This record gives sequence, structure tokens and C-alpha cells, in this order.
Amino acid sequence: MAYTINKYNTTQLAVVEDGTIDQTTDLKLVGKNYAGYGEIQNENFVFLLENFAGANQPPKAVSGQIWFDSSNSKLKFYDGTQWRTTGGAEVSASTPAGLSMGDFWWDTTNKQLYAYDGTGFILVGPQGAGSAVTQFQSRTIKDNGGTNRAVIVSVIADEVVHVISGIQFTIGSEDAPSYPGFDVIKQGITLKNTINSTGGVTSTAHRFWGTASNADKLGGVSASNFVQTGSATFSSMVEFGDLGIAIGASNDLKIKIVNDDKGLISNEQGQHIYFQANDSTASLKMPMRLEANAILPGYSNITTWTGTETVDVGSTDHKFGTMWATTFNGSATLAQTLEQGGIGRSASTSATANTIAARNSTGDIFANVFNGTATSAQYADLAEKYRADKDYECGTVLVFGGDAEVTECKMFCDHRLAGVVSTEPAHLMNSEIEGVAIALKGRVPCKVEGPVKKGDIIVTGPTPGTATGLRQDSSIPSTLCVVGKSLEDCDQSGVRLIEVAV
Repeated sequence: MAYTINKYNTTQLAVVEDGTIDQTTDLKLVGKNYAGYGEIQNENFVFLLENFAGANQPPKAVSGQIWFDSSNSKLKFYDGTQWRTTGGAEVSASTPAGLSMGDFWWDTTNKQLYAYDGTGFILVGPQGAGSAVTQFQSRTIKDNGGTNRAVIVSVIADEVVHVISGIQFTIGSEDAPSYPGFDVIKQGITLKNTINSTGGVTSTAHRFWGTASNADKLGGVSASNFVQTGSATFSSMVEFGDLGIAIGASNDLKIKIVNDDKGLISNEQGQHIYFQANDSTASLKMPMRLEANAILPGYSNITTWTGTETVDVGSTDHKFGTMWATTFNGSATLAQTLEQGGIGRSASTSATANTIAARNSTGDIFANVFNGTATSAQYADLAEKYRADKDYECGTVLVFGGDAEVTECKMFCDHRLAGVVSTEPAHLMNSEIEGVAIALKGRVPCKVEGPVKKGDIIVTGPTPGTATGLRQDSSIPSTLCVVGKSLEDCDQSGVRLIEVAV
């Protein structure tokens, strides 16, 4: 006769025929006279003992069945629809379904715990999103004496931005690394980066934003250091910005800085600025007054604003350095310049541009250029200017050719020879044109390559801009390529400057 198997609620679960095994559930149900029922019976007891422990959920669960999820080490039960965790929280990256009021859910994505209120989830904590903590926290901080001080810290994205304390203390070395930007915690609220040595000035942008009824300091300056309208006195130097100060009911007189570095005193309502000072008898005098287009002596009678003071400009002991004027009406006992072509020119004993020539202590007169007739010259060569394809050093050997009139030589015995770039010509022809001075006659330093003897004939060489010497037994290919004759003996093989008679 078959077995009828009912659930606890009296509903039928299965009918097990004689000699058969029913596998409607995760337990095997044994029919009457089934051979080997003992093994099956024992396995069923083991499954119940271990709560179907395994990584995979039982496939034929019935409502109320318990399963130990070995992959997550969680004990779960089947509610007729899904497997749910018994105790603790549901763990998932997404919002779980089918929870009852009071159930918890641990959000693995944001690392936060939620409670289900029957309709939705309420955040339990932590308040920070992701891995960053944002919340008020009660903490203890060890001071420099090793005593734990109770505080409240404000944490924003794992950063402590201010500390609230009932007393003042200095953070000890043990806890200091955990509180960067803090050293002394004040009684009250201490913002980050408000170091004690700065006198309460925060170095970063951390601020209290709002209206305060009173303050001990403003911008790090004690309230006692600010000027009050009823007591405008100063115990030290006072500094004002470039906008300066204004004096008078209509801001008549202004003192300010313009263009960052120019001091300006301006009377913007009237037409005069007056200066007064006491003389040696303590009598008040007005030595000077300023008008829009004049500097005038002040009034001798400052009560009626009449008369004119007799005022000196400088004295025998205190002279002005330079007096500049378009027109000077009066007599001078000494002059530093003379006017020439509308320009005041001073005297000079050297060859200085735009000065008047004067004899030095030996009676000599110096000038760069003398326009006239001379019977002798200090320098050695006669030169003429030619247009060159680029600037060339003194001593460079040039030939006619290139993009201009002359260029550097690059060939042995070049018949296009022009000459040698002069160092300091005694006489320069065509001096006004743009170009280089080429020595035509006389002695001049010349770039020579290879050893030469005094008296050797010097001709153009293959190295650009240089000459070379001919042996005494060598014939001259052409007199047109002769630079001159060596005035020195030199055994060097490289390029160097030697004196050459052109």
C-alpha cells in the first residue's frame, strides 16, 4: 500500500508507491519494502544535519527548507520563492528584492549598510560614498603629554576639515601624522591648516561662511589694532593701498599711487596746493604754492593770503643736482653745458659723442673723426669700404665676387683678390657706405695658414678667408693674387693672425 506524504500544514507533498523512491524534494522518500532503504535514510539524516551544505542551492527546495551556502558561509532559508539569508544582511551589488521590514542589505558596490522599512531602503551608514568617509566622528586625540582628549571631528571624503574641542591642547607626535594641517587644537572649532604660529590665519580656503556678531581678529590682526573713528591714533607706521587716502568733505586732497609705482598728490576740487613750515622763530611761513602751470613762492601773509615770500631754491650747503629749463631768465656764474643746435652739450676731454671738445691735462684734444688736413696718422693702413655678403672678422682675406661686391677667398692664388679686412685704418675711404673696410696699402693683421718666414710673399689660400705663404723658390702664379709680404716669422701650421705689409 502506497505512502501518502503530507507537509506540516497538512497539504499533500507526494505519494510513494511500494518498493520505490520519491525524489520530489531534496530528500529521498522511501516506499514500503524498498530494498536498501537504510543508506538512503542515513543520507537524508546527514543532509539535514549539514543543512544541505554546498556552493549550489538545493534544486528542489520546499518552503521553510534551510541551506548552508558554503561559498559565502551564509545560512539561508527558502521562503517559497527565493533563498534568503537568516540573520545578518543580504549581500549584493544591486538592490535585492523580496525583503521584509527590518531586513538589512550590505551594498558591496558602495560599501554601505541599508535597512528595509517595508517600502524602501534607509541608509544606516557609513555616510561616505564609496571608499571615502563623510561624517561627524567622536574621537580621542593624544596631546603632547600623552593624555587622550575627547573631540568631535568633521570628516569630508576621508579628510578631517575641522576639530571641535572643549579645551586647548597640542597634538602629540603619536597622533600628529593622522591630523595633517593641525598642531594646536583650540577651545572651540579649529579649521584645518590654521597653524598656531600663524595667529589664527588659515593658509588654505577653509572658511566659516556667514555672519558673526563679534571677532577677536580680522585677517589675523587683533581688533585693538584697527582704527576707530573716535580714536584715530597710531603707534607705528600706517600703510595704505595704491588707492591712497582722500581728505576733505568733497575728497578735495588725494594722496595715492598710480601705475603701481608713481606717487601722486592731487587737489581735485581747488586750483592750488600750499606748503607751510615754521622758521627758526616758530613763525609759520608759506615757502611754496603749486598751481596748474606754475611753482610760485607762497604768501607772506597767510591770514589774508597776500604778499609774496622771498624764497631761495637750494643753498650753499645744499645744492640741487641739475636744473632743467627751456628758458632761464637771470644770471649764472657757472654753466655745465653749452647749447649747440638747440641741444645742451657738455665739455669732454675724451672722444665722446655729442660733447664739446676740451683739452685734457696735457693739452691734447681727442676725436673719433677729424675732418680736415693731417700731417701724420696713428694707425698703419689705407682702407676703403666695400659691400660684403656678410660681416667678416678683421684679418679675413676677401676677393671680388659673391652676392655683394666682395666675399671670402676659397682658392689658392685667386686673381680676384680684393684685400684684407682692416682692423683700424689710418684713413678710410667711402666711410659712409655699409660694408667692410679693406686694407689697400700699409701693414695690417692678416689670417695666414701654415708656417711663414719674414719677407715671404703671401697669397690667397684654399681655406676660406685665409692666406698662405709661398716658398722663396716658388714662382708667383700671378701678381694679382698677392696679398702682401709677411712681417713675422711663424712656425705654426694652423690659422693665426700675423702682420702683413700690403
